[in-house]
Amino acid sequence: MAREHTERTERTGPGARTRRAARAGGGRRVREDHGPVRYGPPAPDPGLPVLPELAEVLAAAAGRAVPEPTGGGASLRRAATAYWARRGLHGDPERVAAAPGASPLLLALIAAHGGDVLMPRPCAAAWIPQARLLGRPAYQVPTPAECGGVPDPYALLETVRRVRAEGGSPRLLLISVVDDPTATVAPPELVREACEAAVAEGLHIVSDETWRDTLHRPQDTVLLSPAEMCPDDVTVVCDLAGALTPAAWPVAVARFPDTGRAAVDHARTLDVLTALGALVAGPVAAAAAHALHGPDPVVDRTRRSAVLHAWVAAAAHRAVLVSGALARPPQAGRHLYADLEPLRSRLADRGVTDSLELEEYLTERLGTPTPGGHRFGDELGALRVRLGTGALVGTTPEQRTEALRAERPLELPHVADALGRLEAVLTDLR
Repeated sequence: MAREHTERTERTGPGARTRRAARAGGGRRVREDHGPVRYGPPAPDPGLPVLPELAEVLAAAAGRAVPEPTGGGASLRRAATAYWARRGLHGDPERVAAAPGASPLLLALIAAHGGDVLMPRPCAAAWIPQARLLGRPAYQVPTPAECGGVPDPYALLETVRRVRAEGGSPRLLLISVVDDPTATVAPPELVREACEAAVAEGLHIVSDETWRDTLHRPQDTVLLSPAEMCPDDVTVVCDLAGALTPAAWPVAVARFPDTGRAAVDHARTLDVLTALGALVAGPVAAAAAHALHGPDPVVDRTRRSAVLHAWVAAAAHRAVLVSGALARPPQAGRHLYADLEPLRSRLADRGVTDSLELEEYLTERLGTPTPGGHRFGDELGALRVRLGTGALVGTTPEQRTEALRAERPLELPHVADALGRLEAVLTDLR
């Protein structure tokens, strides 16, 4: 059944509708930018200008002619070690690897570990394509009702046993305690149960903690890294574009366990990064190291950004519920994950019957990319969509800066107008 699930994902995953339309040779034309992996959705946009202090650090390092070594230079790795130490994860810079973005880093990690890959459903948009690029089967495991990012422990055990019974070799579990796309934070008890189940089955865990610094209510949210529970069996990954640096300056870091087996995995990861030529640009490394050390301007920007997106995400969530659709309350990040199944009949009247058509419908009406759930491994027939909040905080640097500094951003005319447009599009489907 697990193998059948993978084949079903191939039939309904990103690009499936485009392939079917091409084979059919007719019918409704599907736009080229709705399906191919190369047009997949990026991480949710912060909608904020570059922090001036980081721009100054980058500019000051622009004259660096020598590239960073594979895995990042000593300064960047020390800064990453300090970043994790402030969050209770102590370690050695020699156990850190950096890459120009989360995608090449995750690709190298998957290649280094070998075997089949397991991940929650839904999951980050890049995870399934990267496993497939390496020719690895990717098995998705259902998540519990209260959150995404971490699989249900019993479903995880059942999936592992089925895969092995069919000749597979599951070795790696990808999870996201602070999740994209669902914008939820997994409770510590669930994280512990899932991690203990994975370790008991011999799986290594890669914990994507890109969004851990974007909690909407950090004083009310308990966030526990899997590396705190299973320190010998968890590699932590963080894409700095989540909270610290602009997406245009790609850099991500990984923290490996302090074990002999992890040392081998670290070396293999560096080998893959070398083969890919995946080196962090020198000026970007300088800015990233500065941000990772947590200077006051970066900390203040991170806090203000989280507060702004908390306000906007809560308002967007209310608009979803008022329309009759469903969504878990967003707890982190710059997005929420809406389920428009209750509106299926009205959507069908408009020719929308699956998440690809829903993506096209909402993208056109909202004027901003609105990726459907199929991008994240959900069934094509499900009417789920990720709604970003970055487009709601303003369309110009001036508007975005004003929203960032406002005590009541929802009262700003441009923010109120953008939220009103979202509510009107959704309410029209009631």
